[in-house]
Amino acid sequence: MLREGVTFHDGTPFDAEAVAYNIERSMTLDESRRKSDLASVAGTEILGPLEIRIDLEQPDAALLTEMANRPGMMISPAAARAEGADFGLAPVCSGPFRFRDRTAQDRITLERYEGYWNADEIHLDQVVFLPIPDTTVRLANLQSGDIHLLERLAATDLAQAEGDPSIDIARTTSLGYQGITFNIANGPRGDNPWGNDKRLRQALSFAVDREILNQVVFEGAFTPANQPPAPGSPWFDEDHPAPARDIEKAKALLAEAGYPEGLTLEVQVPNTNEPMQLMQVVQAMAAEAGIAVEITAKEFATMLSDQTVGDFTASQVGWSGYVDPSANLHQFVTTEGGINDARYSNPEIDRLLDSARATVVTEERKALYDEARDILVDEAPLVYLYHPTWIWALREEVSGFVPYPDGRIRLQGVRLGD
Repeated sequence: MLREGVTFHDGTPFDAEAVAYNIERSMTLDESRRKSDLASVAGTEILGPLEIRIDLEQPDAALLTEMANRPGMMISPAAARAEGADFGLAPVCSGPFRFRDRTAQDRITLERYEGYWNADEIHLDQVVFLPIPDTTVRLANLQSGDIHLLERLAATDLAQAEGDPSIDIARTTSLGYQGITFNIANGPRGDNPWGNDKRLRQALSFAVDREILNQVVFEGAFTPANQPPAPGSPWFDEDHPAPARDIEKAKALLAEAGYPEGLTLEVQVPNTNEPMQLMQVVQAMAAEAGIAVEITAKEFATMLSDQTVGDFTASQVGWSGYVDPSANLHQFVTTEGGINDARYSNPEIDRLLDSARATVVTEERKALYDEARDILVDEAPLVYLYHPTWIWALREEVSGFVPYPDGRIRLQGVRLGD
């Protein structure tokens, strides 16, 4: 059953027909990256204006958490039909704020939607997102009062922010990770030494000291990684902790692969401070093993676009994370995965991860994920580096903000001033 009285920002109803359209769109749109999330869905049946049934091809333990996230984010069918693949340029959804305008590289402006079903909990008339790549400039803007909330405060700025009485800090451990994704078979650029030989990818992993990365770049605030779940998660595979640095092992792997004198790796990186600092430290570490890392800085949306079409060799990118482990792995490494920009394909990985979705028994799922981890550590299509801690800094006049481990900003109950 759906909530009564909910409308999209264009005034059209959020009803069972809209839900059916959204699910069908996610499953069939050529550009959809949600297809693998909904691979178990056979179809839907509208049972009434506000009632819909989702039919499955097989059991899917991850579906409810998937539908509570990106696949369940409903958009206006009328607007989607009119705009097609360009819908994202002027989205029409059903949340508390509606899109007003966007100036590329400058700002995105949202305004309060008076028709929101829970409007009494929305106390802001407008939200403006400002992209400020430089972390120092971001903090200076917060301290001066030019912005009210700073998303992803740099760990290196934490002490300064905590020492400012006009600033409050909110933090929580992320569900996600950051790492380096390699182009294995995504177009012509996938036909490269790094995509073709797992030993090179293993060598890079052994060349990196993840604990030093954490200390130097993040002042110890984050957690070294070698898999999607962090230590402490019930899904963490204790057989594969973050590996210790081993330069001699890295050199031996390079030589075994036919590169005793080393070789070059181009990595595209978001053009913001922390990713650049991260890759500069990785660059210095890798050089000691004979790997010359070339850093190509790109605006984040451009980087993701290039990654999608295969215009990259390696990409420093991460994932904000879901509660269910399937969404943190399945869509990235299965053959038909919706965000498998590496185009990595291994039938045994497909079998293991599909099987893990099809059982609701936690112990069985855990065993299947651990078995998959054995393979993925060896083949290394994605080298994990760290698990972030989400850190927000807020002006003292902001109240009611709640940090969530998926890193998303939710503004219900948030107030500005008295």
